[in-house]
Amino acid sequence: MSAVAATAITAAALLAAGGVPLAYRATLQRRRAAEARIDTPNKIVEGRYVTAGGVEQWLQIRGEDRANPVLLVVHGGPGSPYSVFTPALREWERYFTVVQWDRRGAGRTLRRNGFHPEEMSFDRMVEDGIEVAEFLRGHLGQEKVTLFAGSMGTIVGLPMVQRRPDLFRAYVGTDFYVNMVENERIGRQETLERLRAANHRKGVAALEALDPDPRTWDVKAWGTRMQWSMSTDPTTGNDALKRLFSLLLTKPDYSLADVAAWLKGFNKTRDTMFEQFMRFDARALGLRYEVPFFLFQGASDVVTLTGPAVEFFGEVRAPEKELVLIEGASHFAAFSQPAAFLDALRKVKC
Repeated sequence: MSAVAATAITAAALLAAGGVPLAYRATLQRRRAAEARIDTPNKIVEGRYVTAGGVEQWLQIRGEDRANPVLLVVHGGPGSPYSVFTPALREWERYFTVVQWDRRGAGRTLRRNGFHPEEMSFDRMVEDGIEVAEFLRGHLGQEKVTLFAGSMGTIVGLPMVQRRPDLFRAYVGTDFYVNMVENERIGRQETLERLRAANHRKGVAALEALDPDPRTWDVKAWGTRMQWSMSTDPTTGNDALKRLFSLLLTKPDYSLADVAAWLKGFNKTRDTMFEQFMRFDARALGLRYEVPFFLFQGASDVVTLTGPAVEFFGEVRAPEKELVLIEGASHFAAFSQPAAFLDALRKVKC
């Protein structure tokens, strides 16, 4: 998840946005658990903590066959674990062992350890991720894993495969960030144009009040851009966010305390790391990759803009690379169009 607004997301807001009456929550959780059930002989269904960077970090590991390739999911946010989308990815678990990792400051890792602002750096998370990948190789008996990074997971995933290409079969990016300042500058302008075309005076006033140069923004200004960009998304509107909230509230293994920890991690991680992620420039990392490089991007992403992502992909040098634009998808392409995304994953043999 990239952002909803700079204001805190609360449990009350989650209930309203997700459209899930609290009294009906337990019924929906049981239904989700039944839908997620895996009964195959060589299955793996685990939830566990592993130590990375001296911190116990949560992993959800699911798949129908332990012999399948491992897909390590590096979530966005930067504090929004993607395990909430497990129901959308159930078919993926036929072909991959899908590993959802809650980074420090997020989800169940936050609940276990608390939130420590002094530890919140992307470089530290890159090192954590390398330790997680090393653990998975041994635990699952696989020589290499495929890294799947979404949205602000880009900032963690790209350096991981550059520093330790020996650990990874491939890099798969989606909702791809290239240069944050340029992304926000163009995103503000494109959103403003949509609002003007719709004669939406409130939205126009909100975005006109933002400096055209995102380097001057604070987290509230950035949240304003995100809020209006997503609400005016011509492809999905706010449907993806509504589904996320519903899935978060009804995740079968989540207590309300887990839901609260997820929300806390989203808010605090975003606020704490704002200046860091606004400095991100993928080109500064270099354009040479020693692993196959795949970009599966929503064809019309209004958050992590498709045009800059495609341009960057053209500059990448890798032993193998492929670009797939997911039609009918904006941000959250993997979760709004999971079947099309899975087709791409299987065709390139990640």
